[in-house]
Amino acid sequence: MMKKQGLRGPEAVVAVLGLLFQAVSNSGAFSLVSHRYQHHHHQRSSSTSLENEFQLSATVAAASELEAAAVAPGKQSWFPSRIQESLDYSELVQSLYLRHIVTETKEMADLALKQYLNTLDSSDPFGQVASILSACAASRDEQGKIGWVDNFLQQDVTLLPSDVVQKLYLLEPKAGDVHILQSTQTKQFHVVLVEELLVRHAAQTTTLSNTNEPKPVGAFSGRNAVLPRRKLPGKGVVPTLPSNWAHKKYRIETSGCQMNVADSERLAGVLEHDLQMDSTDASQDADVIVINTCSIRDHAEQKLYDKLGPYAAQKRNGRQLALIVTGCVAQQEGEKLLKRVPELDCVLGPQYVPFLPNVLESVEWGRQVVATAPMLHQEAATSSSAQQQQPTDVFAKPVRGHSVRAWVNVINGCNEHCTYCVVPATRGTEQSRTMEHILQECLDLAANGYKEVTLLGQNIDAYGRDMVPKRTFAELLEFLNHNLPPKFRVRYVTSHPRYFSNRVIDAVANLDKVCECFHMPFQAGDDQVLKRMRRGYTFQSYMKIIDRIRDKAPDASISADVIVGFPGETDEAFEKTLAIMERVKFDNLNSFAYSPRPNTEAALWTDQQVPEHVKAARLQRVQALATQHGLERSQRYVGRTEEILVEDVNPRNPKQVMGRTRQGRQVYFDGEIESQRGELVQVLITEARTWSLIGELVDSMHSP
Repeated sequence: MMKKQGLRGPEAVVAVLGLLFQAVSNSGAFSLVSHRYQHHHHQRSSSTSLENEFQLSATVAAASELEAAAVAPGKQSWFPSRIQESLDYSELVQSLYLRHIVTETKEMADLALKQYLNTLDSSDPFGQVASILSACAASRDEQGKIGWVDNFLQQDVTLLPSDVVQKLYLLEPKAGDVHILQSTQTKQFHVVLVEELLVRHAAQTTTLSNTNEPKPVGAFSGRNAVLPRRKLPGKGVVPTLPSNWAHKKYRIETSGCQMNVADSERLAGVLEHDLQMDSTDASQDADVIVINTCSIRDHAEQKLYDKLGPYAAQKRNGRQLALIVTGCVAQQEGEKLLKRVPELDCVLGPQYVPFLPNVLESVEWGRQVVATAPMLHQEAATSSSAQQQQPTDVFAKPVRGHSVRAWVNVINGCNEHCTYCVVPATRGTEQSRTMEHILQECLDLAANGYKEVTLLGQNIDAYGRDMVPKRTFAELLEFLNHNLPPKFRVRYVTSHPRYFSNRVIDAVANLDKVCECFHMPFQAGDDQVLKRMRRGYTFQSYMKIIDRIRDKAPDASISADVIVGFPGETDEAFEKTLAIMERVKFDNLNSFAYSPRPNTEAALWTDQQVPEHVKAARLQRVQALATQHGLERSQRYVGRTEEILVEDVNPRNPKQVMGRTRQGRQVYFDGEIESQRGELVQVLITEARTWSLIGELVDSMHSP
């Protein structure tokens, strides 16, 4: 397959335009091509299927050749280098992120394309044209946005006829391409912009055999490698680790979100079930220490180095210890961690949790291992878009941190590219688990006495869009509700307003096992800030969702996340964040001051960063208002009798137990944890606190 390579910096753009001007100086198409290259400098390129503009087509073709010639050797192609060149386009590209403008005539389509090419300097040129010229009301309202459209030609897309999808994929478009296509079904013309491609990962992980020499993890695609041990300071000795890990001790230190907690539970499962190791809370007794990291907040890397420091010193003094870093910082930093901390044995991306025994096999030989290349994470692949890849079942049986409620991953990764967020870079592309595997994990939990699961996903509303046939998150909720035992509870996090559906609201409102709670981050209240964040919704569209929730499930809890001090956020923009809080009155609100993260666009906007003292003041105002709203939302429970699932003893009062309402509010009341743990009981709420409730036991709902 021929590679089409992107430009290297402004100098290459200038050089290409200079040559191009000499070649087509007499062509009327030059102004269009110069816009094309200006747009490409912002990581896009534009092509056209205008059949009557031969000069433009020829110029674009010539520009592509000059573009390739202007790039220095080794520049990455527009398909990731990990992709095998032997695969064709249909095997490589899983989905296209599309926008479109609908017109009734070819002339209007031509006009729309020209208007788009002539307004590339604006912040959203395609959206501007779509909102004015599109003959489709939905296209106008959404600035032409369709979303991800899969490479399965038999499927219909709500806003785009299936024959247009088929024609588009046959053209093998790149990110940034624009094509005019006519539907034979509707006779309308569609100006289609390809914003992004979702490419299937071909990297596979190989098992390390028990031979005299360690073998590499993975296929050396990406950043998978086994490295020779660097000489250590101090005694300069690399301790020899045991070849038999049975009954050796491990300790896992976890920071971050629920996904990290779930990953740590699976890590523990691998260590205990595969290697027969035992856990310990005492770091001085551990033979293996795993630090599971989070990279969302500022100074995450320095916090990791602070944690590693004492362990590194102990290893320099001869302690036998396998030291492993996993999680998002591991994925983000990769081999750099090994270079900075030579005592570190392994840097392990979250996707390699099941292969920890293989990694330790290499560590036994005194080597350092980095395993952060992408890989597939779907069981059986029978209903996955990646079924040709035959991915490994990596959902190892976890060691749960609780006996009543459990985390269950339903989708890994994120295809969104919010300008402040590192998650797509650290968690990879979206990969949904099958409904059958999710149900089986939930049934296993129920059989072992668990009464509640929380379904996890960075963007849980994207569940199933990478599957064949395509599934939806609402379908998953309905499927689980139908098949799980009575009195079992289901929660979920986290929703994305851009993909949230009415069907999910209906599921939460009507399904007896699905708890009445929504977690849907809004991040900011100002439309311009949301646009710069690349969130894909507005203040009004978010409020429409809230209004629908209040209408269908009026007693449901609504929680959210918000960021203050995003680059360019003015005082006026911040006031709109407070306004949305006043409109919604969230039950819970996670609030953060913006901090620049590595490899994100917003971190590069150095001239628009908000001063730290301003961010701190805004955060204080948000938290004060959130506290006020939290108490208001708690007060509605006073005098009501609520169904409570008993979970734990109150750590501050051993005579009390703690449980949760269906809406997720913690409730404390006098009880006996040994007899009531895992039971559903009726509790009269007598007192409201900001984030919790006090009550009195009325009657047990347990049926023997």
